[in-house]
Amino acid sequence: MSFQPSDPVLACNSAAIPKEVRPLHQANTKRIFTSAQEVRELETGYALRLADEIDLLQTVVAFLRYERLCCPFFHFKLEMEPDQGPVWLHITGITDVKEFLRSEGFAPPAPLPPH
Repeated sequence: MSFQPSDPVLACNSAAIPKEVRPLHQANTKRIFTSAQEVRELETGYALRLADEIDLLQTVVAFLRYERLCCPFFHFKLEMEPDQGPVWLHITGITDVKEFLRSEGFAPPAPLPPH
């Protein structure tokens, strides 16, 4: 008998994030998405190009720490290009999460052109 995972439920559980941390998490989320220098549409999500700045990377790590609690269906990948190149944050899922991200205000309605 093999394990067959069911389709993931695309719903956030904001109660999974401690109440005292939620305002900071919301601020971190806003900072990351407004700091995106480029957005690429992927098959099941988006990739955001971010500046290679220490304080922004710390914000990304804090975001990931709590976002995976409330939205366990997301797949996150942080890619850092060589020679202090750009940083890419990939947010994808087993199924397409683009519409969910757009409905939550987490991604632009269409990919942004490169800066």
